[in-house]
Amino acid sequence: MTSHSTTPDAVQAARAWTKVLARYREPSTARSAFELIVTILPFVALWTVTALFVVEGHYWALVLTIPAAGFLVRLFMLQHDCGHGSLFARRGLNDWTGRIIGVLTFTPYDYWRRTHAVHHATTGNLDQRGIGDIDTLTVAEYRALSRWGRTRYWLYRHPLVMFGIGPAWLFICQYRLPFGLMRAGLTPWTSTLATNLGIAIPAALLIWLMGLGPFLLVQLPITLMAATAGVWLFYVQHQFEETHWSEQEDWNFQQAALHGSSHYDLPAVLRWFTGNIGIHHVHHLSSKVPFYRLPEVLEHHPELRDMGRITFMESLRCVKLVLWDEQQRRLVSFRDVRMAMA
Repeated sequence: MTSHSTTPDAVQAARAWTKVLARYREPSTARSAFELIVTILPFVALWTVTALFVVEGHYWALVLTIPAAGFLVRLFMLQHDCGHGSLFARRGLNDWTGRIIGVLTFTPYDYWRRTHAVHHATTGNLDQRGIGDIDTLTVAEYRALSRWGRTRYWLYRHPLVMFGIGPAWLFICQYRLPFGLMRAGLTPWTSTLATNLGIAIPAALLIWLMGLGPFLLVQLPITLMAATAGVWLFYVQHQFEETHWSEQEDWNFQQAALHGSSHYDLPAVLRWFTGNIGIHHVHHLSSKVPFYRLPEVLEHHPELRDMGRITFMESLRCVKLVLWDEQQRRLVSFRDVRMAMA
């Protein structure tokens, strides 16, 4: 029996981890504030220095947009912890911190938090796909599509779309309106429109001060690189060969969290910039654990290290995995399906 077994013993074992992780859920206000400071200040400093040089015609300074994008990714991870109520003990402090960061990340906090909560509640459930996830078809569903339907899915899953056009569309365009929650009440609309206003006012001021061209030369690379990195991380966290999907009747939250989320084992510097989000199986098991305590979990419970572990080089091969094979219970490539149909 594989680690993805849904036998009562396997389900009970997965549930037991939830109780173990409960002891790591307490955040430190001082530590969280420190993490905010060492992320926001360098980001603002890098943006400002880059802008000052670009305005003077020193375009070599655009190289600084690379580390600035790294700090923007980390800001998104801090916003992510606010959404789970894990950065600070007080909900109000989490929410307002998340909303302010959302202006910098172009991500409306309250709208995103709701869709992300759906993702956590339904990840790995074949009967609950569609919100907060990367669209994933089963082999049977793909085979049942028309030629045009298969072409659209192929285009959607193409790396140039998934990691190029897609991130730009998501953070620059899609997050400007509460798509998917258009009829879910006032909160998603308030969140998106307030964030748009929060973006527009400082952007207009900066454009007035430095001009449209220099502003776009600085802001666009930072936004696009950070967006691409964010989508890549989200992709690898769930789109790996030995992930876990099941239908509603066999679905279990703890099993899906433990085996449907990867441990993306990145080099130390990348773990810092990504807020340890690669320890994703632990995060899904207990989303209230602050990001800076996730390594502590692995240190105390080394048996979790190898569950769904993927290195950076191994993650590059995940790009070709696009369809869930219900017979083999793993993700497969278009090539695998074509060979099986030949």
